[in-house]
Amino acid sequence: MPVNFLLRVLFTLLLALVAAGGCVALHTPLPWMIGPLLATSIVSMAGGPTHSWGPLRNAGQWAIGAALGLYFTPQVVVLIGGLWWAIALGVMWALFLGWLFGAWLYRVHAPRMHGVPAPMLRATSYFSGAIGAASEMTLLSERENARTDLVAASHSLRLLIVTLTIPFALQWSGLQGLDMLPPMARVVSWPGLALMALLTGAGALLMDRLDRANPWFMGAMLVSMGLTMAGITLSAVPQPMVNAAQLVIGVSLGVRFRADFLHTAPRWLVSVSAGTVVLMGACALFAVLLAWATGLPWVTLLLGTSPGGITEMAITAKVLQLGVPVVTAFQVCRLMAVLILVGPLYRCIYPAPVA
Repeated sequence: MPVNFLLRVLFTLLLALVAAGGCVALHTPLPWMIGPLLATSIVSMAGGPTHSWGPLRNAGQWAIGAALGLYFTPQVVVLIGGLWWAIALGVMWALFLGWLFGAWLYRVHAPRMHGVPAPMLRATSYFSGAIGAASEMTLLSERENARTDLVAASHSLRLLIVTLTIPFALQWSGLQGLDMLPPMARVVSWPGLALMALLTGAGALLMDRLDRANPWFMGAMLVSMGLTMAGITLSAVPQPMVNAAQLVIGVSLGVRFRADFLHTAPRWLVSVSAGTVVLMGACALFAVLLAWATGLPWVTLLLGTSPGGITEMAITAKVLQLGVPVVTAFQVCRLMAVLILVGPLYRCIYPAPVA
């Protein structure tokens, strides 16, 4: 590993640790993720020598996935199984909302972006609006000849806005601590933790080998879920490990915002920002309807249907105790559906012209 690279990583981690400590002192929500996210994004856009190391980010997602899987006791699985129709509605809502957002982006920018061909702008708008994982949406958009820089910037900015806005709003409103079913494992057993790390690590490696989305998070969580559903209790995940995982995840999000980010089609970024605020409002109203139909807390369904990332929304639910299993189930099913359906839906809605 080059010395310069190592120094940049160490500087970034130290910056993130100081920011997390400051947020803990200020009693902000999710201090171990939001502090590093804010600090590294600001320093990165200022041209600072920040860098995220992939293995650390993977380890963080691995730890969070293993910790979240502990919530899926047999009783919780029965509860979620009865919500299949609500989860299906959440998936359809996400697909519709993403298409609507993309169509609005196209309508707003088509008269102004004369240097971009209409098919390219159509694909760029569609995949920028899709509510899904940033890297996967960027890859899908590349296959459709879209402006991948705008797609990646759109998803990064939306994720930043959602991750910063929702936790602060929930903490200031006092909407937290609503979990009725705590995780089964609360005691740390070091031999059990070592075995769980081995098993969940194997699951993460398998998902990575199969080239699945979010392999280190999904693989670890699925194995941990399977063990918990089978009544096998190995260990809880120590809180310092969860905090460290949030820190490196916050860093991995923050370093996306480089010095040239604000110069990337400013009007486009302003539109994405405004649209993201509207998306959050629409999802809040949808969560109200689902809460009325299911009897579940509105705030839990807000996190489950919000246009944020699965890892960030699950961490929010865990830290604020807001129905982790339900939030995770909604977000996981949405992610899977978006990854499978967004590409085919684009080709169905906007078929290529016949030569």
